[in-house]
Amino acid sequence: MANISAKDVAELRRQTGCGMMDCKNALVAADGNFDEAIKVLREKGMAAAAKKADRIAADGLVEILTEGNVTAMVEINSETDFVAKNESFRALVVTVLKTIIAKKPATVEELMGCTTENGDTVEAAVQEKILTMGEKLSIRRFLIVEGLVSTYIHGNGATGVIIKFEADDAARSNPGFAEFAKNVALQAAAYSTPYVTREDVPASVIEEEKAILLKQMEADPKMANKPQKVLDGIIIGRLGKFYEANCLTEQAYVKDDSLTVAKYVAACAKEFGGAIKIVGAYRYDKGEGIQKREDDLAAEVAKMVNG
Repeated sequence: MANISAKDVAELRRQTGCGMMDCKNALVAADGNFDEAIKVLREKGMAAAAKKADRIAADGLVEILTEGNVTAMVEINSETDFVAKNESFRALVVTVLKTIIAKKPATVEELMGCTTENGDTVEAAVQEKILTMGEKLSIRRFLIVEGLVSTYIHGNGATGVIIKFEADDAARSNPGFAEFAKNVALQAAAYSTPYVTREDVPASVIEEEKAILLKQMEADPKMANKPQKVLDGIIIGRLGKFYEANCLTEQAYVKDDSLTVAKYVAACAKEFGGAIKIVGAYRYDKGEGIQKREDDLAAEVAKMVNG
């Protein structure tokens, strides 16, 4: 039996794009012969799936699952919306979510090696769907949140939101708490912000924003003769606008813009006779930041006509 090194496995993976364990098993079956190992992978259909690796998968969906005290959110990408709507694809997403909750992996790479409830690895399950659906599929990211949460999926998987709360028994047991929590999740889906409260904004970000505001005022002739005290007041006022744009609790509440989200939370806590605090807000937008391929239809048609 040939001695299969990690370097050999890595090289076969580089050539085929298949999983590490699949490459190792193929090399073992082929007694270390690379050509035979590639043949083994091709016979299993894995190499065919790997050929799709250079395609762009920017569609797909975001989904959320809660089991007990644990909530997971995942983004799995496909090439087309058609596949994203397929029930088999959606079943894969649920399987992945259940595996995330059960195994609590730290990275996507670790997740790919986890065993699903069906006995396959996540990597094998994804590869199988690639073969049957004929598109590149990829698990892009996931997160796990433990504790009291509210979740919301918008646009058939276009956006996912998880809001984490701290609330005492009086608040969380109130019949109105569920609707309140859902409203906060809807707010976060409607308006994306990088921070929950103004206290969450790093000091370095605030200092950078102040520097920008100072540069803007230095370039404004109307500010030339203003005393420093007045300039400081203007900066404080403009920082307020910055907080409104970047902090969830500082935003105008979408269902009643006479309130901020912070005031809405406080009003509900008072109504429920308890204490409530938003301690986390997490949002995934499907395909966010992925460079989508822009096909030139005219060029494609010309190519087809000209053979």
